[in-house]
Amino acid sequence: MSIISLIIKREFISKVRNKSFIVMTFLSPLLFVAIAAFIGYLSSMKADTKRIAIYDETGLFASEFTKQNAKNVEFRYLDLSKMPLQSLKDSIAKESLDGLLLIPKTDKIKDLESKIEFISNNSPSISFIENTQNTIADEITRINFQEANLDTLAIKNAQANVNIHLAKASGEESLKGLNEIKIAIGGSFGYLIMMFIVIYGNMVMRSVIEEKTNRIIEIIISSVKPFQLMMGKIIGTSLAGLLQFLIWAVIGFALMFAASAFFGVNVGPTAKIPPELMATAQKELVGTAQMYINELWSLPIASILIGFVVYFIGGYFLYSSFYAAIGAAVDNQTDSQQFLLPIIMPLILSVYIGFFTVVNDPHGTVAVVFSMIPLTSPIVMLMRLPFGVPWWQILISVTLLLASFFAVVWFAAKIYRVGILMYGKKPTWKELYKWLKY
Repeated sequence: MSIISLIIKREFISKVRNKSFIVMTFLSPLLFVAIAAFIGYLSSMKADTKRIAIYDETGLFASEFTKQNAKNVEFRYLDLSKMPLQSLKDSIAKESLDGLLLIPKTDKIKDLESKIEFISNNSPSISFIENTQNTIADEITRINFQEANLDTLAIKNAQANVNIHLAKASGEESLKGLNEIKIAIGGSFGYLIMMFIVIYGNMVMRSVIEEKTNRIIEIIISSVKPFQLMMGKIIGTSLAGLLQFLIWAVIGFALMFAASAFFGVNVGPTAKIPPELMATAQKELVGTAQMYINELWSLPIASILIGFVVYFIGGYFLYSSFYAAIGAAVDNQTDSQQFLLPIIMPLILSVYIGFFTVVNDPHGTVAVVFSMIPLTSPIVMLMRLPFGVPWWQILISVTLLLASFFAVVWFAAKIYRVGILMYGKKPTWKELYKWLKY
């Protein structure tokens, strides 16, 4: 058995036999399901109804708000225009009322556009302000139409409601929101890679720091080369992480299925939707749902899955080499913070590019360029794959990623072989550069 395989076996066994690894492997899915069930329970709870007083000196708008009480459970509007204004303000101060909408009487109806006031102890939500403004604006617009002797019914009938149907060049009907589904699929895989890199890259770094602090490394390095030790740690830790993710997935799906089947817990945003409405919606949308399923099956599933495995391995090995080099250069995790920011920044940039650029233009210049750059390609390219990527772009991206991995491993190994025997001194960027020349 080769030396690297022995190191891989040692790292893998030491990780999976660790008590914290075992506890978190089986506890994390339970926590995840518990949090998901708790979120579903909270979403099913009715919010406290806020009492909003309407003081309308014009007598034109109060009825428009009270009409909304029949369909709005979050706010209850009360027409208290006949009560003293100061008494209503005192009620706000005493929190007997949640808010007061003050509509003063003006000489011209247009003056109301800037003189309406909302009084409350707490800042209202954006949705409440928008709804209030729209309600008043619609009524003012209707009054302006009447004063101009315009037929409001004719104007309403003349308003157009455009619904564009999407279609492919082949003549098949396409669907709205499909791009959002694609970016959600790619984003999920990309986020999984980023989480794996951060969690298990730090695990590699901590392992190196621990062995270096305990002086075990001096004994180990007498029998193996630094490069072999670094590669063994990276691969062994990644195998332990893959095993943990596999267990998480199996236990998580089993627990969610059990919670839904045996305890009647609905996890997700549909938890608050009544069964009757769900049944009706399912009947009405069965055709559309089938079209979405067909569209999803038409995605390049093989390319997505193969790409996930390739970029998962390449991205993790690339970043783990950085983590291993940092672990060898420092004596404790506190000293490592100055070196971690340059590693984390490309990952954050990848997520930003993916969600704000790829979703709008998956084949644009920015998306294509960052899907080629090795430090960002594992996440950005995965977000592009559901949209269909030419094979030559994938080939160039993977080639650059693998070439960068071997280059980074070579540089990291030079830092690693010097750093693992350095004690009691905080390295600087200048010193790391010198180590590369040894």
